[in-house]
Amino acid sequence: MASPETPPQTPPKRNRGRPLGSKNTPNSSKTSSIYTTENDPTRKRSNRHAMKPIQVGARIMCQWRDEKYHPAEIIERRKLKDGGPHCYEYYVHYTEYNRRLDEWVKVERIDIGVDQEVKGQAIRRGRKRKIEESEPEPEVRVDFKDLLATLRLPTLLHALDEHEGLDPATLREHEKLTKVKNIEFIELGRYEIETWYFSPFPEEFDNSPKLYFCEFCLNYVQHKEQLQRHMRKCDLRHPPGNEIYRSGTLSMFEVDGNDNRVYCQNLCYMAKLFLDHKTLLDDVDYFLFYILCECDDRGCHMVAYFSKEKQSEQYYNLACILTLPPYQRKGYGKFLIAFSYELSKKEGIAGTPEKPLSDLGKVSYKGYWTRVLLEILKKKDCMISVRELSQTTAIRPDDVFCTLKDLNLIQYTPEGMQYVCTDHNILDSHLKAAGPGVPKIDASKLMWTPYKEQDLDLADVP
Repeated sequence: MASPETPPQTPPKRNRGRPLGSKNTPNSSKTSSIYTTENDPTRKRSNRHAMKPIQVGARIMCQWRDEKYHPAEIIERRKLKDGGPHCYEYYVHYTEYNRRLDEWVKVERIDIGVDQEVKGQAIRRGRKRKIEESEPEPEVRVDFKDLLATLRLPTLLHALDEHEGLDPATLREHEKLTKVKNIEFIELGRYEIETWYFSPFPEEFDNSPKLYFCEFCLNYVQHKEQLQRHMRKCDLRHPPGNEIYRSGTLSMFEVDGNDNRVYCQNLCYMAKLFLDHKTLLDDVDYFLFYILCECDDRGCHMVAYFSKEKQSEQYYNLACILTLPPYQRKGYGKFLIAFSYELSKKEGIAGTPEKPLSDLGKVSYKGYWTRVLLEILKKKDCMISVRELSQTTAIRPDDVFCTLKDLNLIQYTPEGMQYVCTDHNILDSHLKAAGPGVPKIDASKLMWTPYKEQDLDLADVP
């Protein structure tokens, strides 16, 4: 859902996706034009080795799209198709920021002689960096089968925790195998979206600069012409499956992984481009996918989704959640969380997201739980128990208790009896600090039958 990594300063703004036809391209000529040594004589010496390949692992300063230099590390390199034997471009990781900002850059954007402080070790101006003078090593390719075999974990895009289930050795192996993005951009509907992370697409799509997705069936191809031919034949104008909710321009579709296996697998491939440290397996049969769409006269366009197990012994009501970058910061993430609890209410059980949660996952859910519980307590003029709050909200009792305890609303009588504080002044102060309200789901517009009941209905058919 988000990176657990906390940057030391405000990171540069990331391109969330731009409408097709926008002139604001990610690698504008403005960026490359400022690297001439004529304009900046202080860089003549530092870039004098540019004709020789820089060693993988070298610490350098690299200019980002904000036109400022940031400390970075060379993660990988590859030969330029139209260049000479020593003409390379480099995949860099900005050490101050999350891996989602990693990118391929040309040598003109690299300065290996600028003062910087990396992991406590100063690198002085003019200090010679280790430059390879031998023949360049062959380009390393990631084997997708080896990747999937290495990361044998038991779930599909598991939970909200970007590090869940990964011991230190596995985490290092994962980052080694997925260190370089294999897809730079995707086109989905009217947006071109820059990707954030590696995703194990089939090998024939390895290192494609751009993939084109049908926004309705999620079929993907490598060329615009192929997508155009596909769109002339594709008769879908919404996700496959059943529409279970419609309110205004928002619609929710339930897609069964067993009935629409290819769609769900393609959805997971695409989602992995924006989710780090997730395990991707082919078995989607045991999951349900809930696709949130914005609807207009052209169809229903996916903006976000979450998945859940069909049957969970741990009462998990959400496995993975993603809002596509062009639609982030519009409240859709909170909407999906609220929707998952509406489904739990229909099931008649209290639910919880898969644990453990990432740092941002904890913040998101704590915000939701806090707001929902405070609004109920504000309306109550009498004593209420944790169990009653759980039954009303479909939030698990342990999540209710921990949330109230963090708010100091769990109190005790002189006799040692536990009760929930409902003092309106205290509740008002917490509500003020809780921020925006929770999106409201109109339960009367939710047309949905829990999965277990669906099985019973099918069993009754002669």
